[in-house]
Amino acid sequence: MASLQKQTTAPLTTPSPTTTLTVAHTIVQQLQAWGVERIYGVAGDTFLDFLDALDGSGLQFIAVKHESTAAFMASAEAKLTGKLGVCLATSGPGMANLLNGLGDAYQDQVPVLAITGQVPTNSIGTDAKQYLDQQVFIEPLAAYSALLASPDATVEVFTKAIHTALERGAVTHVSVPKDLFTQTQSTPIRKQPQLVRGTVQFNPQDVDRAAAILQSAKQPVVVAGIGARNAAQSVEQLCETLGAGLILSLGAKGLIDENNPHLLGGIGKAGSPYAADVLKRADVVLLAGDTWWPQDYVPRNVRIVQVDYAATNIGTKFDVELGLVGDTNVILPALVEKLQGHEKNQQWLTEIHQAREQWYAETEAEAGHEGSPVHPARLIRALENTVRPDAVLCVDTGDHTVWFNRIFRSHGSNQDVLFSGTWRSMGFGLPAAMAAQLCQPNRQVVALVGDGCLGMNLADLATLARYNLAVTVVVVNNGYLQMETDRQRVGNHSQLGSDLTNPDFVQVAEACGLAGFRVQDSRELDSVLSQALSLPGPSLVEVNTADVIFPNITKKEA
Repeated sequence: MASLQKQTTAPLTTPSPTTTLTVAHTIVQQLQAWGVERIYGVAGDTFLDFLDALDGSGLQFIAVKHESTAAFMASAEAKLTGKLGVCLATSGPGMANLLNGLGDAYQDQVPVLAITGQVPTNSIGTDAKQYLDQQVFIEPLAAYSALLASPDATVEVFTKAIHTALERGAVTHVSVPKDLFTQTQSTPIRKQPQLVRGTVQFNPQDVDRAAAILQSAKQPVVVAGIGARNAAQSVEQLCETLGAGLILSLGAKGLIDENNPHLLGGIGKAGSPYAADVLKRADVVLLAGDTWWPQDYVPRNVRIVQVDYAATNIGTKFDVELGLVGDTNVILPALVEKLQGHEKNQQWLTEIHQAREQWYAETEAEAGHEGSPVHPARLIRALENTVRPDAVLCVDTGDHTVWFNRIFRSHGSNQDVLFSGTWRSMGFGLPAAMAAQLCQPNRQVVALVGDGCLGMNLADLATLARYNLAVTVVVVNNGYLQMETDRQRVGNHSQLGSDLTNPDFVQVAEACGLAGFRVQDSRELDSVLSQALSLPGPSLVEVNTADVIFPNITKKEA
């Protein structure tokens, strides 16, 4: 045991070829060598020796109540930081529970490594308890999945898993048989290389071709997504130079200050019908770091230029005339330079400004509803009024998501919005907020969750208290799975199953160790939210909200 303790606290220098480490200590040091700071998981008997190696290593183990929470937290960390998120589960049901959160990382293309224990090597392929072929089980989600079969392969297998996840923005997976963790190996830890990527040099003719397409525009629109987050200033400059309307995806909220005169809002179910009308009349569209292109809200015949870091994202869902592969922060400034002197269409600018004014007048009226129960638009406006300019907003999936997209206006360009983009699972908001606060403890973090969403991981309020994370959980409580209820009503369906039996969320929060608040009237909202947000520890604000059918929902959507 003394030798193991010495290995656990050894400095992270490359060991000599004669140094031996257990597999468990090798994994810990290999993860640390690539910058991993924490692992999310639920303790399981197949990796108790790995937990021994984690204890005192400096690599933090965040113990949660359910493995899906662990995977969502890993996915959220990757979304917020761009770094590798890591989650841990035991074999069988433990691994099965990870899959929901891993699906989120897979669909939103962020780097997550799942480590799972496995039955001992002499039980693989048998009817041993909790055994399943994990590589087959995770195959649809993982870009790389391996069963560690020999201690001597530990460094190579884990380095490949880490590198693949980071380079491809993908889920990877390694399962380790229980008996291998204590076995030893002598391969040196492989450090993360210092990659000097340089600046991608585009063929000037390619930039000229893109600029020529944009120059031809009489009615240009820019659609920016989360992939343009590091190029916000260039997005604004491009819109100003072109005289273009600007539409943001949900993930790009906080990218541009809402006072920007070119900003039209979003498109889709929660977006502005006036923005959709402008977009449908566009003759040229520039997509910057965005793959959101809802067919019912976009023009049929339009010239599209798409800029994205990944070639696999270009032209896979819609026709693109020209795709530029690379960093938006490199390509967009080059386009701005090429477009200097472009003659703007003043009539188009007038139409953009009119569409913007109509939309903001409509949402302002919705957000001005007062009374009890609280109108969902009024709740979102209260959040907008009370959160900091650099807050991280973790939005769960449901009716409140579309209200958030419709109403929330970012002030400044330093807010981050985390959400389950394509996977769209309920239960994302609370885990994401906990991960965000762990990763960036100096920022204000809010979880906006529906009552149905919180019901899926209610037990992890205790995790929030366990680590004393300064997260404010805002619960939209209307007693329904509101998005499904809306569809049932509009589509003349039965409302079977969409009503909820909720606990007293404030009492549950207080029992778990959070400060609890309840709001029943909109006139209390701003002051109560401000009070909760000012606390140094975790809090929950339950808001009794009105059962309001979302505007413009159609029978087609039902």
